[in-house]
Amino acid sequence: MGTRSVRLDEDTYERIKRQKQPDETFSEAIDRLTRTPSLGELGGVVDEERVERVEAAIVEADAADADEVNDILDEFDNR
Repeated sequence: MGTRSVRLDEDTYERIKRQKQPDETFSEAIDRLTRTPSLGELGGVVDEERVERVEAAIVEADAADADEVNDILDEFDNR
């Protein structure tokens, strides 16, 4: 794998340096800090009850959105 040089503002460099693990290179630290975690890495972060509440809220919001769209369509049809 090749390498690139990048220019960082001093405050950005210091922020990365503070978050860098002792055994990491700057490249590894930036990779770790900027990648999106996989679902597997998120396992155990949120308890099952909270997941169920979030899922229920999404279903409820979807239903409310569908009702709102139907109300708008009915209103439009009645013109």
